[in-house]
Amino acid sequence: MVLKIEKKIVGYKVVSEEEEKKIAQQASNDENIKTVEEMHENVSRPDLLFGSTYKIKTPQSEHALYITINDMILNDGTKHEERRPYEVFINSKNMDHFQWVVALTRVISAVFRKGGDVTFMVEELKAVFDPKGGYFKKGGVFMPSLVAEIGCAIEAHLKHIGMLKAPELDEHQQKLVDDKRKEYESRQKKTPTEQEANDFPATAQLCSKCNTKALVLMDGCMTCLSCGDSKCG
Repeated sequence: MVLKIEKKIVGYKVVSEEEEKKIAQQASNDENIKTVEEMHENVSRPDLLFGSTYKIKTPQSEHALYITINDMILNDGTKHEERRPYEVFINSKNMDHFQWVVALTRVISAVFRKGGDVTFMVEELKAVFDPKGGYFKKGGVFMPSLVAEIGCAIEAHLKHIGMLKAPELDEHQQKLVDDKRKEYESRQKKTPTEQEANDFPATAQLCSKCNTKALVLMDGCMTCLSCGDSKCG
């Protein structure tokens, strides 16, 4: 290729082989960044989507709800491959909530397809309270509403595909919680039949941090036997 110089040369620089490789590498990286596909509302839906179905059974209804969340695989086969939620469906024999359930699934699906950080939706849904009162799930976890449990199902899915990280106690904290629990049980001398189905003491109160009935009084301080939260720090 012949390049015609029409201006006066006022300076020059000899590029070394190493610098030339760096320039080429930078250009290659820039090109890769441009070709990385992100989730947005104009992404075409493929014929095949991978999904997971979550069952919700509440004491407020005879029939269970089944939440299916389908995911799209972006940048398949590359180092930028990622799995992102694309749409959600909720099905149940109970038709009492049909109207708002359909509206909710459409709104959530639209937010998924917008892309970006969709994890904010989890906290928004979990913060919805039923004026008639909530209920306890198996394991002693309090659910303030059916919408909040739908939010928990979406949270579990986002953790499953890696968009959210599950908060875990470190080894020291877990050992402390286990020791506290053994100490409390030995003091109370409870038999297995006197424990609740979730294996926490029947007299335990609701923990405001993890929403589990595992809060007990130890050494004059309210301590959670599930997450380790303590009013005394």
